[in-house]
Amino acid sequence: MVWELAALAIFGWSTVELFELGGPRVLALGLGLAALWALGCWRIARMGVYVSEYGVRVRGLFRSRTVSWRSVERIRLHEAAHRIGRLQIPSGMTVLIERADGTEVPTSLWAQGVDFHNQPGAFRAVYHDLRERHAAALRLAPA
Repeated sequence: MVWELAALAIFGWSTVELFELGGPRVLALGLGLAALWALGCWRIARMGVYVSEYGVRVRGLFRSRTVSWRSVERIRLHEAAHRIGRLQIPSGMTVLIERADGTEVPTSLWAQGVDFHNQPGAFRAVYHDLRERHAAALRLAPA
């Protein structure tokens, strides 16, 4: 968090110098950047996958999606990769939610992520728990 604040301060300083800002415009820029940084920190802190009896909510940095259990076709592991031209760089296992309408909902559950990097068993446990909750919700759903 300190490095983010330092980078933000350097960005603010360079903007003030580049556009020769002074007085109230510097204050407005500083407050605007601080508000943007606080909003970003708040969204990052709330990122994740949340489960309820209704369904699953996936909160990302820019958007959140709620998917009811009835509209979930299956929950599966996905081998993610980044493509740069013809080069494909594997980046590890993620959890993917497949909807009944054919669309896919990516989650922030990543085996190499900060939550699971040193606990590979925890990633599998969360994945299996998510699948079990989906199966239980479908068994309890009225026909």
